[in-house]
Formats: sequence, structure tokens, C-alpha cells
Amino acid sequence: MANIKSAKKRINVINKKTAVNKSRKSALKTAEKKYLEALASGDKATAEQRMQYFEKKMAQAAAKGTFHANAASRKISRLRKKLNAAAE
Repeated sequence: MANIKSAKKRINVINKKTAVNKSRKSALKTAEKKYLEALASGDKATAEQRMQYFEKKMAQAAAKGTFHANAASRKISRLRKKLNAAAE
């Protein structure tokens, strides 16, 4: 346990940031799962909407530092590729 006042404050900040990041990651996993379910069911219109939502949220998470920008782009690219393959 920290003894210095500033170190105790940093612990509180870290805990808050961890909670926010965990929430963002959980929401993204849910969005990805819903997108993949729509894609698997063959509903291309719903899949496109869910892909747009996922892409927006993933870009926001990358901007906030929850994910690295390249990791977010890679994930978006791979999921977009699946949608394009299903459309053909």
C-alpha cells in the first residue's frame, strides 16, 4: 500500500481508468458479437448497421487509448473484410 499522498491519489485515478477501459472493452465485445451474429444469420442490412456502430466505437476507444490505433484499424479491417465477402 502506498504511503505518499500523491501515490494514493494515483491509485484512485488508475482504478477509475481501469473501470472505464473495462467498460469500453466489454461494450466493444458485445457489439462485435452482435455484428457476427447478424452476419451469420445472413441479414446484411443489420450487419452493415452493426458494423458501422462497431467501427465508430472502436475508433473512439482507440482515440481514448483503450486500444492501440493500429490494433483498432486491424480489427475493423478484418471485420469489414468478412462483411464484404458475405456481400459477394
